Amino acid sequence: MPAALSHARRLPPPRRRGRTAPAPDATLTDRAYHVLEEAIVRLDLQPGEVVSEAQLSARFHYGRTPIREALQRLARERLVRILPRRGIVVAAVDVREQLRLLEVRRELERLCARLAARRADVPQRARLLALAAEMERTAETGDDTTFLRLDRELNLLVLEAARNEFATAAMTLMHGLSRRFWFIHWRRSADLPQAAAVHAALARAIGQARPEAAAAASDRLLDYIEAFTRATVGADP
Repeated sequence: MPAALSHARRLPPPRRRGRTAPAPDATLTDRAYHVLEEAIVRLDLQPGEVVSEAQLSARFHYGRTPIREALQRLARERLVRILPRRGIVVAAVDVREQLRLLEVRRELERLCARLAARRADVPQRARLLALAAEMERTAETGDDTTFLRLDRELNLLVLEAARNEFATAAMTLMHGLSRRFWFIHWRRSADLPQAAAVHAALARAIGQARPEAAAAASDRLLDYIEAFTRATVGADP
């Protein structure tokens, strides 16, 4: 057994800048999941880091049961690995795995974009149009923290508007891995104005109830994400 897995090391206190809050009506497990997922995506919990339920409970101020249930969900999403009697390991980042994920995500994103453009209600359309404008503003300011928050909101809103629980379940498994990959590599490989533009185009097409334009915008977004992913090969995280 590698030394790194023999015990979980002491954790530093979490950073708090730019955090998004869980919904006020979320369960304790949902809240614990949200906090842990964001800590992983934003690298407060590093790839390969070994932790324990007790450490996470003390650090994030949730009971052992919500932490355990949140970790089980994160394990299904491939963001952590649970090693019996040895601890919890934050999953490594793998470019080849990311490219395989994008093969599936491309098809599902297109479907969800088309469905959301048809099915979104009036408040959802208004928020999608507002998100498009806010994302474009992040490109002007270079605010990656806000962009990451808006990206997460856009992902969730599109799934909500699509109203298909099966697509939602499949897409939810991929969002955390995708967001973490972007967060690790964006300063080296990403073009924030281009990223904001392709995301804003998708949000605007859905908000304007244009299903085919939304599907095309989804394809352009995945073209960008795939090119970004391939550009990271050989780059240090």
